[in-house]
Amino acid sequence: QVQLQESGPGLVKPSQTLSLTCTVSGGSITTNYYYWSWIRQPPGKGLEWMGAISYSGSTYYSPSLKSRTSISRDTSKNQFTLQLSSVTPEDTAVYKCDREEGRGKQRDYWGQGTQVTVDS
Repeated sequence: QVQLQESGPGLVKPSQTLSLTCTVSGGSITTNYYYWSWIRQPPGKGLEWMGAISYSGSTYYSPSLKSRTSISRDTSKNQFTLQLSSVTPEDTAVYKCDREEGRGKQRDYWGQGTQVTVDS
């Protein structure tokens, strides 16, 4: 069974870069044709898809976050990483990583999520 685990700091200061890592076990992030994505949920709001990296390393971003978002991977560690720059308190949210069965398709595995607060 595939398992995903997010890790990273729970508190980030405004204007800094938020960096989170998703460690995957039970399956390779290079396996055809899965996409590995980041989503977030601000308090009192719905889920927001942020971006994804494919099995081949291609990246896709939400247009609203594209200028501040970067997703990369380390295949030797079976991890993928989110970086969100120039954060503000509006970026406070629970951040989750998940696996999608293809681009734009349903997610079948996801992590438990990690709370990130942006505050000085």
